[in-house]
Amino acid sequence: MLSRLDLQDVAQILPDDPVRPHISADWRIMCGREVYALYEDQYAQYAPPLEEGKRAVICVGYTNRIPITESQLDWMSSESWSAEDVTPDTAVFYTVWSYSRGAGREIILEAAKHIKETKGVTRFVTLSPLTQMAERFHLRNGAVLLNKGEECQNFEYEVQK
Repeated sequence: MLSRLDLQDVAQILPDDPVRPHISADWRIMCGREVYALYEDQYAQYAPPLEEGKRAVICVGYTNRIPITESQLDWMSSESWSAEDVTPDTAVFYTVWSYSRGAGREIILEAAKHIKETKGVTRFVTLSPLTQMAERFHLRNGAVLLNKGEECQNFEYEVQK
C-alpha cells in the first residue's frame, strides 16, 4: 500500500536517504513536493505511524518543466505550486530508496499510477544522481534517458492507464 508521509514521518526516515540526505524534511513536503512510502499490505492499516512493513520511499516534486539540478527543482516546483490557474503536468522523482528487493521499482510504478489518477500529471521523470547504479536501475526498469547534465541525469517513465 502507498501512503503519503507527513513532516514527522519524513523527519524519521530522512537518515535513510542514500541519494539526497542533505535535503530537509520541511523542504520535501512544501511548495509542490510530497513524500510517499510503500508498505507491506498487512501493515497498511497502521501506515505510516509504524516502522514495520515499510518497503520503499520516494520523494516527488510537481513542475511544468524538467529540472536538471536540485535548485531548479526547488524553484520550478515552488513556481508551479504558487501560480494561480496552473496545474503541474510533470512529477519529478528526485530520490528513491528501498528496504527490500524490488520495492524501488514497485514504488515508482505505484506512485506514478496514484499521482496520475489523483493529480492528472502526464509526465514522470527523475532527477537522478550521475551514478552507474542510478542509470542501470532506471534503464532496467523501463525508463528512457532524457538528459545527462553536469550534476544530475533525467529519465522518463511511461505510465500505462
